Amino acid sequence: MPDLGLIKQAEQDSEGESDAGRPRDRIAKVLARAGLCSRRDAERWIAEGRVTVDGTVLTSPAVLVGADSDIRVDGKAIPQADRARLWRYHKPAGLVTSHRDEKGRPTVFDALPKDLPRLISIGRLDLNSEGLLLLTNDGALARRLELPATGWVRRYKVRVHGEVDPDRLAALAHGITIDGVAYGPIRAGLERIQGSNAWIAMALNEGKNREVRRVLEHLGLQVTRLIRLSYGPFQLGNLERGAIAEIPRKALAEQLGADGPKWAVHADRRR
Repeated sequence: MPDLGLIKQAEQDSEGESDAGRPRDRIAKVLARAGLCSRRDAERWIAEGRVTVDGTVLTSPAVLVGADSDIRVDGKAIPQADRARLWRYHKPAGLVTSHRDEKGRPTVFDALPKDLPRLISIGRLDLNSEGLLLLTNDGALARRLELPATGWVRRYKVRVHGEVDPDRLAALAHGITIDGVAYGPIRAGLERIQGSNAWIAMALNEGKNREVRRVLEHLGLQVTRLIRLSYGPFQLGNLERGAIAEIPRKALAEQLGADGPKWAVHADRRR
């Protein structure tokens, strides 16, 4: 495990401590971090009596375990958790950002190479959105990077149909409330007009569910294409559609150091 700022904090995001002062985590979290399943699946496995700790069959997920615990699933010892890793993925339109879809639609994870560990997304892109999606093998890291408090800016370019009012776009910098949902400041500007369509550049911190689409629809604009260009310091760049690339360990350390989130905001403001 790298002793590096945010990565170290994420990997040591403990639920408690043992009498010896060593970190202890909930069993479902440990199983998920080992790459075996999601936390929800882990809870289901426990309910089915498939998980033992130190020879005892668990009946509840409300159990803390430590590094010295003998944890087994179906009688087999779980693998040691990998270090926190991060990937850039160029999500095409038409894929769902979830491990399962009740409608049977293809998912991002169905499309990934089979030799990758079990990954989870950092934030989401809806079915028809495309562009940069960050993926990680570490749930604690994902949750930390999704928090608005992290300060990371998400940048998008959006094609819309309709008449764009630059003044209304500029007013989004003060935030907006739509149907009782408050959205934080959004930096938005008209880039170019192509016939009856226009391209808009947008930057925001929160990334609430379908935020870009809902805000633009509120302004009377129909979104016809939505592409995420960056998430914090990580860029889509020239990554081909459908391609995935792991962020090198050294680059990850540089960007996720103690000042990484603050740097991301300042860098975006300089653009």
